[in-house]
Amino acid sequence: MTETPPLAVTGAVLDGETVGLRCEAGTIVALGAGVEPEPGDETIDAAGAPLVVPLVNGHTHAAMTLFRGYGGDLPLMRWLREVVWPVEAKLEPEDVYWGARLACLEMIRSGTARFWDMYWHPGATARAVEDSGLRATIGGPLFDTDGNTAAMRETAVDNLDELDGFGPHVAGALAPHAIYTVSEELLRWTAETAAEREVAAHIHLSETEQEVKECVERHGVRPAVYLDRLGMLSECTVLAHGVWLDREELELIAARGCTVVTNPVANMKLAVGGVFPYPAAREAGVAVGLGTDGPGSNDSLDLLADLKLFALAQRHAAGDPTVLPADEAWDIATGASASLLGGAALRVDGPADFLLLRAGSPELSLGDLRSDLVYAASGSVVDTTVVAGKVLMRGGDVPGSEEIVARAVERSTRLGIG
Repeated sequence: MTETPPLAVTGAVLDGETVGLRCEAGTIVALGAGVEPEPGDETIDAAGAPLVVPLVNGHTHAAMTLFRGYGGDLPLMRWLREVVWPVEAKLEPEDVYWGARLACLEMIRSGTARFWDMYWHPGATARAVEDSGLRATIGGPLFDTDGNTAAMRETAVDNLDELDGFGPHVAGALAPHAIYTVSEELLRWTAETAAEREVAAHIHLSETEQEVKECVERHGVRPAVYLDRLGMLSECTVLAHGVWLDREELELIAARGCTVVTNPVANMKLAVGGVFPYPAAREAGVAVGLGTDGPGSNDSLDLLADLKLFALAQRHAAGDPTVLPADEAWDIATGASASLLGGAALRVDGPADFLLLRAGSPELSLGDLRSDLVYAASGSVVDTTVVAGKVLMRGGDVPGSEEIVARAVERSTRLGIG
C-alpha cells in the first residue's frame, strides 16, 4: 500500500472562522487560522466550504445493498425467514465484497467515515473497507438455533483471526445475531471470548415487542436483564435497536457502560410498533449512537437523511419539541455521544477524518449549521470526504463508482434478486 501524501486544506470554515488544516500520515498536524500548505502537499482549496467531522454508522449490514427493494413490504420476521435468510444461504465472498463496496461508495458519498457491520463472509467486507478507504468494526453473525454451537464458535474464532490480519482501519467483533437465534451457551461464550480477546460484542436487542414477550416467557426476565445474566453487557457491547427497552433495562445498560444504537428508519419501514425511548435513555446516562441498519431494510445508507427522522420521531413520540436539540442529535450521529463507536473530534493529533460540505448549498445557506444539517440536509450536501488523510471523494466524485455499481448489479443478478 502506497503511503498517503501530506494533505493541506485552505479556506475552510470551522465554527464561523476561516481555517486551514494539514494532515500527515493520517493525522491532523495543524488546524486553525493561518495554516498553509507546505511543499509537496496535496492541496484542496475549500473556498469557504464548511468543515465538519464525518458521520459514524453504528449498525448496518453493508453487503445487503444487494437486497435493496427485495421483499420490502413484509414485517420483520417474515422478511427474514421468507426473503433474506434463503438468499443469504447462497452468498459467496465475492457477492459480499461487491455489495459492501457499493455500500462503502454510498457512505463515502453521504459523509460516513466509519461503520459497524454484522454480516456473512466478514473478511470480504474487510477487503471492501480497505479498498474503499473507510473504517469499520466487523463481525460475522452468530446463529446456533439448529444446535451447531461448536461449529459456530470455531467459525467465530476463524473470523476474528482473519480480521486481525487487516490493517488499522478494520477491527474485528463478535456478533451474535439476537437472543432468539443464539443459545445461552453461545451467548456466554461470546461474552467470555470478547473479554479475553478485547473485542466488541454487537447484537440486535429488543427490536420488536414480540421478542420481549418471548424472552419473559422463556427466561422470566426482559432481554437486557437476560443478557446481563449471561455476562453480555459491558462497555464493549453494542446493542442495536433497543426500541422496547424499559426504564429498568436502560439503567442497567447505562451502569454496564453499553452503547445502544437506534435505527429509526429501518424500524419505521419494518413497522416494529415503537420508537427507541431516547429521553429515558439520556436520563439514565446511556451512550447512544445512530445507525441505518442494513440497506435491505432501510433501504438507504444516507445517515444524514436518517438523522432528521431520528430527531423528528423523538419529538413526535415525546410530544415535546425540546426533547432532542440539534447539537445533541449531531453528536449522536457523529459518534461523539458514544466513545465505543469511534467518532473523533477535529483536533491536532487526532485522526484526519473530515468532510467539506458544498459551499452555497441551498440547504445550508441560512441559519445555524448544526440545525441545517439535522433538519434540512441529506448526504447530497457532502462535497469532499477524507479518511485518514486520504481524499475518498472530491467534488462529489468517487473514483471507480461505475465499476462498483456494475459489479454489484452482476452479483445481485447471480443471486436471483437483480
